[in-house]
Amino acid sequence: MQKGAIRVQTENIFPIIKKFLYSDHDIFLRELVSNAVDATQKLKTLASVGEFKGDIGSTDITVALDVEKKTITISDRGVGMTAEEVDKYINQVAFSGAEEFVKKYKGQGDGANIIGHFGLGFYSSFMVSSQVEIITKSWKPDAQAVRWECDGSPEYQLEETEKTERGTDIVLHINEESEEFLDEHRIRTILEKFCRFLPVPIKFQDTQINNTTPAWVKKPSELTADDYQNFYKELYPFAEPPLFWIHLNVDYPFNLTGILYFPKITKSYEIQKDKISLYSNQVFVTDEVKNIVPEFLMLLHGVIDSPDIPLNVSRSYLQGDPNVKKINAHITKKVADKLDEMFRTDRKSFEEKWEHIALFVKYGMMTEDKFLDKASKFHLLEDVTGGAFYTLEEYRTATAALQTNKENKLVILYATNPVQQDSYVSAAAAKGFKVVKLDTMVDAGFINHMEQKWENVQFTRVDADIPDNLIDHEATAVSVLSEEQEGKLKELFGQQLALPYIKVELKGLGAQDQPVIVTRGELMRRMKDMAAMGGSAASWYAGMPDEITMTVNANHPIYQNILQEGNGELQEKQVRNLADLALLSQNLLTGADLTAFVQRSVELMGNK
Repeated sequence: MQKGAIRVQTENIFPIIKKFLYSDHDIFLRELVSNAVDATQKLKTLASVGEFKGDIGSTDITVALDVEKKTITISDRGVGMTAEEVDKYINQVAFSGAEEFVKKYKGQGDGANIIGHFGLGFYSSFMVSSQVEIITKSWKPDAQAVRWECDGSPEYQLEETEKTERGTDIVLHINEESEEFLDEHRIRTILEKFCRFLPVPIKFQDTQINNTTPAWVKKPSELTADDYQNFYKELYPFAEPPLFWIHLNVDYPFNLTGILYFPKITKSYEIQKDKISLYSNQVFVTDEVKNIVPEFLMLLHGVIDSPDIPLNVSRSYLQGDPNVKKINAHITKKVADKLDEMFRTDRKSFEEKWEHIALFVKYGMMTEDKFLDKASKFHLLEDVTGGAFYTLEEYRTATAALQTNKENKLVILYATNPVQQDSYVSAAAAKGFKVVKLDTMVDAGFINHMEQKWENVQFTRVDADIPDNLIDHEATAVSVLSEEQEGKLKELFGQQLALPYIKVELKGLGAQDQPVIVTRGELMRRMKDMAAMGGSAASWYAGMPDEITMTVNANHPIYQNILQEGNGELQEKQVRNLADLALLSQNLLTGADLTAFVQRSVELMGNK
């Protein structure tokens, strides 16, 4: 029997391992099963290069729970270890057997798929164990089986033992603080989380818990649309079918595979973030992929797998690692290329999906300049009235004659709520203007950003001014009222609307236009909208009163009737009702003012 002290730089490493090696204690099962997979893959590599000439037989890995003995046993039929290898790889903490093996057999068989770093990963077992045993027998001819035992102190013992088959059994004697891991459901849940797609069969209580060949490890040419859809169901059993997907398959200058799915997302923003899982050689790492996947694609679903990202990832690692930055840029490019291809090859289908993908595209254009360059060609503007779709250049061609202002800027007229803003949309359409729909939650920020990025483009909401002023900001019609009548009308409106934030002006518009039009200036309204969403540093804007312009259409026939009315009290009520109707159309009439309007309306109808 050999006895000794584990060779570590400090005797305090075990408390550190127990408490701080991993934030989640259930990670121990991932590490030990991953090591078992490594050992199995090593054996397959040795067989493929002719070093192992025996019968591989079953390579299933088993996880066994014994509640009475308070043990969890992880068993494999991989390469096993000799006494010398146990001494080297177990007693010398942090010396990586897997790393050495990969260097030797790089590019041969399954050697490239060695998952882990056997040193510290194995010691995660002491986070939950009062004692750990290793019973192992090497694949090498005439190898002597050995048993290693340690109670979590630097002291260990290593002795010869009997074992009929090659491979390794790791027996964890669960400590009192960790007896939660003696629950069968808990173990099954952990295995399904971390080992769901490992490449070697994993069995727990005689049931295989993993799919060894998930869709992303296959070549795109080997998969049908049904295969992709079925894998999505496997990942998200209760989700609606995805719109489409992107298969990632890169081996240079970094390794990356995976499938990203575009779920159906509309303006109501039924988001489910953190639905992309990161794997390393089919071992689950994390579903917090913020630094790996571009921010605007965090709403996607699916799997990415890269052996270039270690299992023990940290935020600081992800932020600084060059491979992670390359992966991030590659995913952005692949998504842009896929959307561009869809737009060019089947525009009708792309337009049908636009409602669901607009959010991704707009957010990406705001946050990723490289994506913006490509996306400007397939970003769509949807016409509110006709249902037509335009790219920016198509919209410019269709509207340049009527919607170019004096500064030579293209004015994109938009509605955020086409139903509520219907009267404004109709008035603009009557003048030949094309109004587009911008009603997602990112549009307030999007239009601000695009005004900076797109050359000679200005966005104006359709209710920001009277139709005649939306483009050139000049009234062209002349009032039919006399100076005396205009003065009387101004007086009536002034008496009824003595509010500092409502500016009343008379203009000679078309007789068919509304008698009173309420508009809110584009700049102030936009700032208030962004502040209300928390998107503006000047959040105090949200609490400020609206700056309202009330344009009285002096050419509407109703004013001839009102001004001929001899009853001053009735005139005041009629004018106030017209003003309130205009305010109501903009959702600016509430509370006591709304109640008074209803009562006044009933009264006026009674007078008729």
